Amino acid sequence: MSTMGDGTRAVRAGLPEPVQYEPTLPGPVFAAHFHLSGEPVGPYTYGREANPTWTHLERAISELEAPGESVETTVFASGMAAVSAVLLSQARTGDVVVLPDDGYQALPLVRQQLEAFGVEVRTAPTGDDAQLEVLDGAKLLWIETPSNPGLDVCDVRRLVAAAHTAGVLVAVDNTLATALGQRPLELGADFSVASDTKGMTGHGDILLGHVTCRDPQLSAGVRRWRKVVGAIPGPMEAWLAHRSLATLQLRIDRQCSTALALAEALTKRTEVAGLRYPGLPTDSSYPTAVRQMRRFGSVVSFTLADEGTAERFLAGLRLVDDATSFGGVRSTAERRARWGGDAVPEGFIRFSVGAEDPADLLADVERALDEAAR
Repeated sequence: MSTMGDGTRAVRAGLPEPVQYEPTLPGPVFAAHFHLSGEPVGPYTYGREANPTWTHLERAISELEAPGESVETTVFASGMAAVSAVLLSQARTGDVVVLPDDGYQALPLVRQQLEAFGVEVRTAPTGDDAQLEVLDGAKLLWIETPSNPGLDVCDVRRLVAAAHTAGVLVAVDNTLATALGQRPLELGADFSVASDTKGMTGHGDILLGHVTCRDPQLSAGVRRWRKVVGAIPGPMEAWLAHRSLATLQLRIDRQCSTALALAEALTKRTEVAGLRYPGLPTDSSYPTAVRQMRRFGSVVSFTLADEGTAERFLAGLRLVDDATSFGGVRSTAERRARWGGDAVPEGFIRFSVGAEDPADLLADVERALDEAAR
């Protein structure tokens, strides 16, 4: 499938060979155990270790992450389960791990756990490839690009080259870009990680995550971690996720094109400051993003004057839900500072563009901005 277009690949990914009178995508397999006489040499033995529904989904994600290549994907119950599986399966007491200091809000919780296990954690910003400065002696470098919520971008190839020269493993959190926007394994990373709660499944109704590796030994470590901690997805969630992948290219293309249109519209609004979107040619991250990203994501961030203005803006939106998370078919936005933990101004807005008609969505935003300024 390596020569197929993204839409064709998304529709066909992970489907089993056709069987007469059987469905194209078999339904979810609900099983805690399987018939198992004699030696346990088959693929399915116990429900915490493997499930046929996971297998189909894992093959599908592998085909999207690295078309035509031999890679292995492990699916998890959430994005944080996937993140934790990489970091906690690889790091040992005395190791050094490098994290971004502007990444996903829950990363500091992982940092605390790593440090409790005797792992040294260093941090640096995503922008300007600043993590290069703290790589010396590290075991694992964790990259998040574009970063959430600030939308900074780092040069993955450059960081990977420096890390591998120093014997450092590299993991890339690819949640915001998705496998259709960026392929970390092609850029040289050892682990491609994502919260599939977001754009990959895209409907705001499933928690899921995955880790994809080219190296079977690294993959085995991640899979063993899943078995040990039991961070497994339910078969229904896995089946719904696989079904959702069929519309991935349709969703992502609509969201990305509208996100760019929104960013362009916001450049004309004098009350908007700190506008960020990696696909906007005037964005500071654009020169790097355009070299490594195929699509620029659904998230636009910007800052309004203060908390009150931001809250009035959010309350005035009619087509946008005031909700956390991103990547769904229904647009969402939130004043990110309400959670604490992110180094953002009180009026900072993270806006996730959905699949609504662009003209309707932009009109809604323009009207809400007008009303918020009064």
